[in-house]
Amino acid sequence: MSVNFLITGTGSRVGKSTVGCALGFAFRARGLRIGVMKPVEMGCADRDGELEASDTRALALAAGCSLPVELMCPYRYRSATSPPAGAERESLPQPELGRISDCFDLIAAASDLVLVESTCGLAEPITWQSDFADLAAALDLEVIVVIANRPGAINSALLTLRYAATKGLRVAGWLINELEPAPGPGDPATVKTLSRLTDTSCLGTMRFKEPLSIEVVEKLLLRLQG
Repeated sequence: MSVNFLITGTGSRVGKSTVGCALGFAFRARGLRIGVMKPVEMGCADRDGELEASDTRALALAAGCSLPVELMCPYRYRSATSPPAGAERESLPQPELGRISDCFDLIAAASDLVLVESTCGLAEPITWQSDFADLAAALDLEVIVVIANRPGAINSALLTLRYAATKGLRVAGWLINELEPAPGPGDPATVKTLSRLTDTSCLGTMRFKEPLSIEVVEKLLLRLQG
């Protein structure tokens, strides 16, 4: 299979890792070898002298990926800021797209499908010269946009989708993630509104604390089948 996905969001705390874990588990349950990658993880805690990549390990556990964490997450920082700023603040090596690409190639060689999770959104810098949109282009990843259904969702979603278009990225679709039990603060008409404002495919909705729907998984499987 030649299709791999970048799971990105319209901001922080939109549920990218939750969606990534759900997809990893669903694809694994269908007999696929799933590789996972979070090239840069911020806000890592110190544990036994190492920076713990908790999001990466959760993705790996859900997907059944047993590759070394150093391969799945080559850059880890304590700071909850942008990767290049965090590297400067902690006097640690700056992320390099070349090394990330090398790690991705090794993961892809051992997998049927690779799920890559971004830090924050597409415009989040990885280096001072490149962002996650550039990484998606370099690795030929299709983009899945996770949108938290909360006030401002429409604006942030359209900005993300338009930025992806300016970068020439292939967007597999967008997914509404309900962060709170209904009725939450988000607009219940978000899906209908976004569907009228963009031609990008809606993958579906992930309900609060519920499994990912079969519909979402099947739509993505169709993209894998060409």
